[in-house]
Amino acid sequence: MVLRCNGLNFGGPYLGLFGARQKHLRQMPGRLVGQTVDDEGNRGFVLTLSTREQHIRREKATSNICTNSGLCALAFTVHMTLLGEAGLRTLAIINHAQTVKLKSALGAIDGVKCLNQAYFNEITIALPKPANAIVDLLANEGILAGVPASRLYGTAPELENLLIVAATETVQDQDIKAFCAALAGAVK
Repeated sequence: MVLRCNGLNFGGPYLGLFGARQKHLRQMPGRLVGQTVDDEGNRGFVLTLSTREQHIRREKATSNICTNSGLCALAFTVHMTLLGEAGLRTLAIINHAQTVKLKSALGAIDGVKCLNQAYFNEITIALPKPANAIVDLLANEGILAGVPASRLYGTAPELENLLIVAATETVQDQDIKAFCAALAGAVK
């Protein structure tokens, strides 16, 4: 699961959430953040494990992470803690609900076919034209249309017209409507 707490437009990395057994923690790349209590009883967050390999054994390092990753991990931990279990579930429900709306709206556009039956907040759509051209056209209109599948999976001809789109809690109903209207015009 990748959660957005640090915009890529600021040059920062995404954060990933994954699990590991205790015996594998030292082989994990990156940093672990933990919750603690200070001397005055206040809740705080600290780096509990930070691989120093990138400083001492560069040739054998399992990670090559820049120094701001600690700050990103800390910000992510604070965000997750503030959300809590109920907030994380609510966030997931909102993400999926917006994607259901997006899929439904996209399915109503002539020439656009949604390929996913199972999804969370990303779906792949087949377009009647090359996805790269559609993305460029919509970018000129100020709309970020998604990611052409060929950009992620290679330039095989069968990928040329596939576009990966996503909806998150930041996507509003009017965003879906505007995107679908622009996409309908672009595929004509």
